[in-house]
Amino acid sequence: MTSGPQASFWRGKRVLVTGHSGFKGSWLTLWLARLGAEVTGISLQPRTTPNLFNEACIGELGESYFCDVRNADALAERVRAAKPDVVFHLAAQPLVRESYKSPLATFAINIMGAVHLLEALRSLDVVRVAVMVTTDKVYRNANLARPFREDDPLGGHDPYSASKAASEIAIASYRDSFLSDRGIAVASARSGNVIGGGDWSEDRLIPDAVRAWDAGATLMIRRPDAVRPWQHVLEPLAGAYNFGPEGTDAITVREVIDMAKVAYAEGDVRYGTGDDGPHEAAWLTLDNAKACAALGVTPVQTLAEAVARTMQWYRALKEGGDARALCEADIAYFDQRARGKAVSPASLASAI
Repeated sequence: MTSGPQASFWRGKRVLVTGHSGFKGSWLTLWLARLGAEVTGISLQPRTTPNLFNEACIGELGESYFCDVRNADALAERVRAAKPDVVFHLAAQPLVRESYKSPLATFAINIMGAVHLLEALRSLDVVRVAVMVTTDKVYRNANLARPFREDDPLGGHDPYSASKAASEIAIASYRDSFLSDRGIAVASARSGNVIGGGDWSEDRLIPDAVRAWDAGATLMIRRPDAVRPWQHVLEPLAGAYNFGPEGTDAITVREVIDMAKVAYAEGDVRYGTGDDGPHEAAWLTLDNAKACAALGVTPVQTLAEAVARTMQWYRALKEGGDARALCEADIAYFDQRARGKAVSPASLASAI
């Protein structure tokens, strides 16, 4: 997304990031620290081995605590101690297929975790902005083959999507009932399918490809014709609202894997028929017009660039590269591409 987060805005700001041990959270924590923010992270232990949090030594960049957002008292204690000016809530159970296996945990983390954080913010006088990250899957999806807009109805077939849609209602309730009167700006941010170096989650396209190809195995693709709004992880971290790519970059799983295979220079693929496993939406894209109009935010990288840089990241790490240095190189590249058409984070805060 077009953005140039300014060090002049973030320097010295106290920023709380929940879910800082995850894929997006690790990238966000690193970016904020580079800009001079004083970051406190709250999350569970990393879910995978390896993971970006440990590979890039993210815990060294600020105060880091492991705390379950389902524990309201422990979370509130950590939030009060952090005294944040700005809050980014990324802590979640983020996987669709995992939500079918563990629906109770998914609803508890994604709904009540958000509620516990918002409740903790009610007692703080210092916090000014809270960005609650949800997902592109919060919309009621009838596979109509058009981009979703922010005012489309919420819904969710699978437990993950439903839990995130429900959290949107809870977020709006806390904003309208409690936090707006206290001068706390609250927004939810819904991003498309993100890719980038350092994701090793299960049942995600690029991590599955890297694991298979590094092992000399054939990558099995369940639903090659499913359409998603693909974008590099740095794009949604630069803003709020719906963050998706240009319409031409909402392409099929098959097309993304074809790009990834060329960029990685190895790997076999076998495509399924699209009917394996539980229900997943066939078509999902986002309308990013509101982010463009309100924030001046447009994509910085094409999907081809995002895929190429993602696969280069994994290739470089495999060949002995340093994870943090690789992330910092991608951030520097993003900043360079965005320079000259940047939106100040101060205008982001005022627009929320």
